[in-house]
Amino acid sequence: MSSTHFGFETVDENEKARRVRGVFDSVASKYDIMNDLMSGGLHRAWKAYTVMVANLKEGDQVLDIAGGTGDLSMAFAKKVGNTGRVVHTDINEAMLRVGRDRLTDKGLILPTLVCDAEKLPFPDKHFNLVSVAFGLRNMTHKDVALKEMCRVLKPGGKLLVLEFSRVAKPLEKAYDWYSFNILPRLGSLVAGDADSYRYLAESIRMHPGQEELKTMMQQAGFGHVDYHNMTAGVVALHVGIKC
Repeated sequence: MSSTHFGFETVDENEKARRVRGVFDSVASKYDIMNDLMSGGLHRAWKAYTVMVANLKEGDQVLDIAGGTGDLSMAFAKKVGNTGRVVHTDINEAMLRVGRDRLTDKGLILPTLVCDAEKLPFPDKHFNLVSVAFGLRNMTHKDVALKEMCRVLKPGGKLLVLEFSRVAKPLEKAYDWYSFNILPRLGSLVAGDADSYRYLAESIRMHPGQEELKTMMQQAGFGHVDYHNMTAGVVALHVGIKC
C-alpha cells in the first residue's frame, strides 16, 4: 500500500481522504467564524484579490473546487451574470451543505455537487476558470488533481490556486508559534476541536512552497504559471494559463 501524509503523520493513501473528511465534518458549522478569527479577517481580502485576478466576464463558465461554504462561488456568480454558470463543488458533503444553504439564503441557486478533484465529472475544455481555495493541500494526489483541472479548462482558460504557502524567513518563528499554540486553542474554544486545527497547521507545513507548486502546475500542462504572495507569503495565489 502507498503511504502519504496527514499533517505530520504518515498514513495509508486510502486513509487520508477519510481523515480529511472527518476534519471538515467536525469544523463545517464553525468554519466561517474560525476563518475570521484565525486570519483577523484577512481571508476576505485574499479572496477579493482572487476574484479581481479571475477577471471574469458575463457568460463565463466557472468551476469552484473545494468551494466549501461558498464565498468564492458567490463572488464569481455576481460576475458571470445570468448567462454564465458557477458550479459549486466540494468532496465534503457537510461543508457543501453549509455553503449551499448560505448561497440559497442570498438568493443564489447554483449547481452544487459532491465530487473528487482527482476525478472531475466534467468534459474536456469546458470551463473558462477553475478555482481551488485552501483545498489543494488536503488532496492526496495533487499532481493528478492539477492535471484534471487543466483537462476541464478551455484553451486560454485560467486556474487559480489560493493556498497557504511559505511565509517570509523573518516571520517564520512567530508564525510557527502562532500556528501551533494559538490555532489549536482557538479551535478548542470556538469549534470544540483542537485536533483539526493542529492538523491545519501541520498540513500547511507539508504543502509545496511557492516555487515547487509553480513547477507542479507547469508539469500538469499549464503553459504560463505565476504566483502572487500575500501577507508576507502566509498565502500565495498561483495563476496558471492553459495553452
